[in-house]
Amino acid sequence: MNQEVLLEVKNLKKYFPIKGGIFGKKTIKQVKAVDDISFKVLQGETLGIVGESGCGKSTTGQALLRLIEPTDGEIYFQGKNIAELNKQEMRMLRKDLQIVFQDPFASLNPRMKVGEIIEEPLINFNLYDNKPTRRKRVLEIMDKVGLTTAQIDRYPHEFSGGQRQRIGIARALATNPKLIIADEPVSALDVSIQSQVLNLLKDLQKDLGLTYLFISHDLSVVKHFCDRIGVMYLGKMVEMADQKELYSRPLHPYAQALLSAVPTPNPRKKKERIILKGDVPSPSNPPSGCSFHPRCFKCMEICKDVQPVLEESEAGRFVSCHLYNDKVKDKNIV
Repeated sequence: MNQEVLLEVKNLKKYFPIKGGIFGKKTIKQVKAVDDISFKVLQGETLGIVGESGCGKSTTGQALLRLIEPTDGEIYFQGKNIAELNKQEMRMLRKDLQIVFQDPFASLNPRMKVGEIIEEPLINFNLYDNKPTRRKRVLEIMDKVGLTTAQIDRYPHEFSGGQRQRIGIARALATNPKLIIADEPVSALDVSIQSQVLNLLKDLQKDLGLTYLFISHDLSVVKHFCDRIGVMYLGKMVEMADQKELYSRPLHPYAQALLSAVPTPNPRKKKERIILKGDVPSPSNPPSGCSFHPRCFKCMEICKDVQPVLEESEAGRFVSCHLYNDKVKDKNIV
């Protein structure tokens, strides 16, 4: 049975200007944080986005919600282009689009009690008529995320990191959203607490039919949690595949190097480690051609001049690499 496309992103770009000259008014360069990426999120699935720090993962998530305005591109949520909505229309759509932030303490208002934090979205969207019904809804959500009734009048600083993240999840759930963007939701937590929060998110997805866009740099977490995975490098999507296929047989050289760094639980099992040379180039001055070619161990001459396109190399599997371009294969360019 084919799943419905809930979110479709086409040629999304987010460039940040670097100002220079007198009084910093002249734009001298642009940081290409997200550079022309496209992908789809299916109803009920968890799509993971992974990559090194600074590759544009979190910027992508914020641009999808228009917490920062995209430079260019189209974002379709249930067939409606989010990028064309005015401020009021976008505000009302956020009832269906929520986010869980990386830092569970910085994302909560320290002056508000837990009950007020979770109730705030209900007030903003006029979802319940009066305070008693809103409070009943708040208690219901708190119970779902593993918080107790006695904690409703406490402040964020009175909770542990894992409990604070549960509060953040409860706030995101308050409006019954259809899509939740989880931006590194467990990276600031202890390993034992990470598993509890991930299992909670999985249970909520099963019970409420949620769809997740899961952003992380932890490849072990992504393997456990996601159905499909997109790999980003320097603002571009270089590979996207089913979780099992990606981990068993990565195609893009960067994905191969990235996954070779994942520790194995069996110390006797030998694993070939791919060590990349050099540093990640600056997104304000990316290389010509393929952005990965200066560090690529399979670089060809065409990679230095021609930028590859994310194409379907196999059924349901997309890769942006000249190694899998039929035209390049036919010409035997090496």
